[in-house]
Amino acid sequence: MHAKKSEEQGPRRGRSFDSAYEEKQLNNEMNKVTFSRIDENQDNRSISKGRPSSSQKGGATIIFSLKNEIGGLVKALRFFQEKHVNLVHIESRKSKRRNSDFEIFVDCDSDHEQLKELSQLLRKHTDIVEILPSDNSTLPDDKTADAPWFPKKISDLDQCANRVLMYGSDLDADHPGFKDNIYRKRRKYFADLAMSYRHGEAIPHIDFTAEEVRTWGVVFRELNNLYPSHACKEYLKNLPLLSKCCNYREDNIPQLEDVSRFLKERSGFTIRPVAGYLSPRDFLAGLAFRVFHCTQYVRHSFDPLYTPEPDTCHELLGHVPLLAEPSFAQFSQEIGLASLGASDDAVQKLATCYFFTVEFGLCKQDGRLRAYGAGLLSSISELKHALSGKAHILPFDPVVTCNQDCMITTFQEVYFVSESFEEAKNQMREFAKTIRRPFTVCYNPYTQSVDVLKDTSSINSMVKDIRHELDIVEDALTRLNKHQKV
Repeated sequence: MHAKKSEEQGPRRGRSFDSAYEEKQLNNEMNKVTFSRIDENQDNRSISKGRPSSSQKGGATIIFSLKNEIGGLVKALRFFQEKHVNLVHIESRKSKRRNSDFEIFVDCDSDHEQLKELSQLLRKHTDIVEILPSDNSTLPDDKTADAPWFPKKISDLDQCANRVLMYGSDLDADHPGFKDNIYRKRRKYFADLAMSYRHGEAIPHIDFTAEEVRTWGVVFRELNNLYPSHACKEYLKNLPLLSKCCNYREDNIPQLEDVSRFLKERSGFTIRPVAGYLSPRDFLAGLAFRVFHCTQYVRHSFDPLYTPEPDTCHELLGHVPLLAEPSFAQFSQEIGLASLGASDDAVQKLATCYFFTVEFGLCKQDGRLRAYGAGLLSSISELKHALSGKAHILPFDPVVTCNQDCMITTFQEVYFVSESFEEAKNQMREFAKTIRRPFTVCYNPYTQSVDVLKDTSSINSMVKDIRHELDIVEDALTRLNKHQKV
């Protein structure tokens, strides 16, 4: 879900409130209220750090309705200040219930008593739509008490998949579709579908418009002309399979449900629709469970070769073919597993490594450079640039790569090349060992959950499972030797 935004120049990042006056007033309060802004210099999918952790506080999401009146937002935010509640993320949107109202979406850190007092204040002056305390019951012991919350089973992704940093229907003023009311309405349709999705449900079937199919067709045709000479072997192997099994064609946009089933059979990955940008922590957490958060909307038709955000063209053409490759799927999952319970700084380093591999990575094959990063494989101009011989290319080394600046509005200043996915995976494993956590995690594919290895009991349990699998290997070798002797 980390996407290269444009063919030449990407978007400017930022948050805008619906009232210019309130934004001015809010800025005056900035020194009094802790408020995390979206970082304009981080990669496109991972644009905000996760919620700060505290052993004494828990996170909560509060959504309250605000009447369209001057000063209403500032008044509400003063309640957070009075109760010393730290605001981690905030955004506004039109109310889905009454057109005359606004809804304010707030992520905050607070203890139970603070949250109770705050909710009582807010109820007197606003209409609270929903309060969602983070479920910390999955972290019951002192080994994980100081760690940020993380999902422990695949259904837990329902708790973080909708924590989008920007609603999918709210477009920046410089977005190609900003003044197109029909396009904005269509984007809201896709956003609402994603926001209502829950684990275990079938991904809704989309009847794409003729205009959307034409836009997809332009991107599909132009990129397919480059793939034979620019894409890695694994990509070229899987793309025809997607054409056969999921109807990848110039005149047809594949359905995410079909793609998800295909990936499940090939590599164990599944697709989950998402309304917009997720934080690095929430996005990487999905990868830990072999879940790829995927947008379903199509870029604006004004310029099919430009998009200020990841869309279904980027996801389906850039990411999916390699997610079908078992070795690449394992590499992606291990980045996700390393992020669970890690500090904000560690998560950001992992997200940067993800950006320069899964999004913009290069590999060597038959003595030539080939692209495997989705940001490259979905961007015609940057794909050409990266393999032109003019780009600055360095060997992939997580220790070095994690400190590299991610360029959003221009081509990358440097690209990193790996000898193979296996080599990159081994490097990331070693890098993950340097992340400070009082525990490690292991994915259980049978239950689609993660086991927290935090004490001798949990480790012994894992050792028993390994011994059983080694018994199977030993039995297979014994039978093979007998067969060869015969």
